[in-house]
Amino acid sequence: VTKFKMPANLRSLLDKQVVGPSTETLAESDFPVQSFKPKVQMPFERLPGQNPRKVEVERRRRLYLTFDIAELLASKGIDSNQLMPRHYDPDNMPPIEETKDSVFPIYLPLKVFDDDEYDCRTPEEWISLGLEPGSSDRKPVPGKALLPTDDVLGHEDPKSQELTYEWIDVGVLDYDKETDLYLVHKTDKKGLVRDEEGRPILNGGITPEG
Repeated sequence: VTKFKMPANLRSLLDKQVVGPSTETLAESDFPVQSFKPKVQMPFERLPGQNPRKVEVERRRRLYLTFDIAELLASKGIDSNQLMPRHYDPDNMPPIEETKDSVFPIYLPLKVFDDDEYDCRTPEEWISLGLEPGSSDRKPVPGKALLPTDDVLGHEDPKSQELTYEWIDVGVLDYDKETDLYLVHKTDKKGLVRDEEGRPILNGGITPEG
């Protein structure tokens, strides 16, 4: 009888092994799994004739993933690029014949129309979705933000007429209760939230050095 001898390159052999289809999530992500789960007002104990809570959560998760805010706004005739206020330039106003609506610029800020009465979670609850059980590090929470495509000019002059605003996938890092503003970071081409050195951004980007 000989004892079992483990190959030295066991890890590489396991990586090359293909068993078949799997329901395991193989794509790398910087977002916690629970951050994609919708909030469901259902009892944990299933009543006869009702769907289990886990089934309802999964159904709503898949339903919400099919929604796209840019498409929903476009279906109502809203141009997302026009939602951001710009500098008033009377010298370059288009003629009335070329405009569909009014020639006057948008002057009412979006916060005038903001209503959180029907929000299912508070901002603090959204941010807490980045906490995984057994971990003290808070990961980003997935979201979409209306941001300029040009980061350099966008930081220098957010109201520039040359900017184009689009709904972009971001990771929500933090929330400021006093200003009611979120700190977000654009995802890269792989959908990850990383810093300049390629490291995951945790705890809102605050390092031990501050």
